[in-house]
Amino acid sequence: MSLTQRLSEYVRACFTGIWIESHEHQDALAAIAQLCRQEDWRMASWNIEEGLRVQEAEADAAGSDPLAAIRSVNSLVTDNGTAILVLQNFHRFMQSAEIVQALAQQIVTGKQNRTFIVVLSPVIQIPVELEKLFVVLEHELPDREQLAEIAQSIATEEGEFPEGQEREGILDAAVGLTRYEAEGAFSLSLVREGRLAAETLWEQKSQMLKKSGLLSLYRGGDDFSNLGGLSALKAFCKRSLLQPSRDNPLKRPRGVLLLSPPVCGKSQFCKSLGSEVGRPVLILDVGSLMGSLVGQSEERTRQALRIIDAMAPCVVMIDEVEKAFAGVGSSGQSDSGVTARMFGTFLSWSAHRTTSANCHRSSAEASVLMGSSFLTCRVSRRRN
Repeated sequence: MSLTQRLSEYVRACFTGIWIESHEHQDALAAIAQLCRQEDWRMASWNIEEGLRVQEAEADAAGSDPLAAIRSVNSLVTDNGTAILVLQNFHRFMQSAEIVQALAQQIVTGKQNRTFIVVLSPVIQIPVELEKLFVVLEHELPDREQLAEIAQSIATEEGEFPEGQEREGILDAAVGLTRYEAEGAFSLSLVREGRLAAETLWEQKSQMLKKSGLLSLYRGGDDFSNLGGLSALKAFCKRSLLQPSRDNPLKRPRGVLLLSPPVCGKSQFCKSLGSEVGRPVLILDVGSLMGSLVGQSEERTRQALRIIDAMAPCVVMIDEVEKAFAGVGSSGQSDSGVTARMFGTFLSWSAHRTTSANCHRSSAEASVLMGSSFLTCRVSRRRN
């Protein structure tokens, strides 16, 4: 369901406080404005730079005060209409007691005069006083159909946007990018290659992951021909990823735990698997998820998993997993339960994934990961 459809439902149900999590404010504003025109609703938007801007009118420079912006929604009220005020990046002002109180009062008042407060922000930071007054919507990343439309709008000449399997590869490479990032990647590809090419899009994805600092992308060319042994494991993973069960897709294994002494080929197998099945390999370093602030580690874990979901289908490798989650049993005494909560989030995510293959490698005992969600493979070296 699109953002406009969900927003329309909540407005009709008179949820007067709506928080939209989005990194693409211009696209979200355009979608909201289009909905307001279709439904004949009045709309105004506010940000600290432009002040208050009423739909199809000039910006009001005098409306740069956030408190005045909240109160201005009442001036948009009509006898039989709906008024929506969109506040951009308003999470920056939520530390003010006056603003929190003004928002709470306006959201309650909006039930009577059908005025709606919509906060557009890249993060969800709702003060405890407003938690029960806001509903949260997510502005999702573009799907393959939307990415194809963006590509067609940029690659307008014949032959610039290939057909068939090559087009599918380009869309696979573009999945996970925002609309702005996709436009830039498509344009860069045209400048470099004279046509859309997947390699440029993968380069943009690598930059996206570097900016997040949570994951890294491996795009090597090694395949199973360069990796000796492990014939049963190779056959099982290829069969699971390329030939899923037609009767019940949920029967596809969701992860593999590789258990062996060091230097047995566990990491190389995970990297080669991506090349073998034509999927990117994401390397997750659990240590990079740790944050210094309360709740930051758990939020960074959820953010990394959202990135993985956005880039699916893919292969995810967690290196030295038993060291990453070591001490999870005593986490409540050693780190206030942070490791245990991160581990629980990861297990819940892994148990419900059907689009990604998770390769966990461990060079020591990691029985804590052996459960119904994992297939345990023992890989050992022969000793002479």
